[in-house]
Amino acid sequence: MTTTIDRRTHPVRPDLADARLRGIVEAARFVQGEARQVASPAAWLRREPRQDAPVDTQALLGERVTVFDEKDGFAWAQLDADGYVGYLASADLGPAGASPTHRVAVLRTFLYPSASIKVTPKAHLSLGAVLSVSAVEGTFAVTSDGYVWAGHLVPAGTAVPDFVAVAETFLHAPYLWGGKSSLGLDCSGLVQLSLAAAGIAAPRDSDMQERMLGTPLAAGSALHRGDLVFWKGHVGIMTDAATLLHANGHHMLVVAEPLAEASARIEAKGGGPVTAMKRL
Repeated sequence: MTTTIDRRTHPVRPDLADARLRGIVEAARFVQGEARQVASPAAWLRREPRQDAPVDTQALLGERVTVFDEKDGFAWAQLDADGYVGYLASADLGPAGASPTHRVAVLRTFLYPSASIKVTPKAHLSLGAVLSVSAVEGTFAVTSDGYVWAGHLVPAGTAVPDFVAVAETFLHAPYLWGGKSSLGLDCSGLVQLSLAAAGIAAPRDSDMQERMLGTPLAAGSALHRGDLVFWKGHVGIMTDAATLLHANGHHMLVVAEPLAEASARIEAKGGGPVTAMKRL
């Protein structure tokens, strides 16, 4: 019997599916996935195995993924953290290494080829990227990929007390559909990244977040810092009773603005009314 499932979070194609779905879905064959990890600062996950295909999300350095198929430079994979399924460039993946020991806790930091701030960085790393630190040399953390300023890292599993404060560090970052890095991110990416820093797992897309996060608030309820406000296809975070922080395509930035103004504009442009308010 074929079960209707969400293609975003279930590894199933007509020709291939995750062995864990045997008996639940139909596919020509079932395979066990191979554990890998992201080896680039940020890797695009696409809907199809081609460079011009629409993107759904990004995975950051060190994230674990499960690969089910690989050919022509693309790996069909599932992100371990949020379960999203799609195609990653094979060049962005490496073997699954040691478990991450630290994560980047600042908006952006640099990966250096040596323990010096005066050499040209190899790459930038965004908030939420995870690394395995093998040693500390002075003020630098040593990883298999290079050196990172140790003060920009916290131990993996560290949870900040205020996820909204994390979200506020992205103020004025560019809006980027599917993005999850300090160079650009979208509305649900901002929510997911910020909650992850507080130790709260969140799904990737706003409809999933509306369905799975928090407790619904009745219409007219007074809003508090940290409440989430949803529209069809959009989400924002309340920084206080009246101010919404959100990545949005109107400003093409992460902005903080009065909720009343944002709501009126979204509805006037065809986005509809608020669909839910949730408290975590």
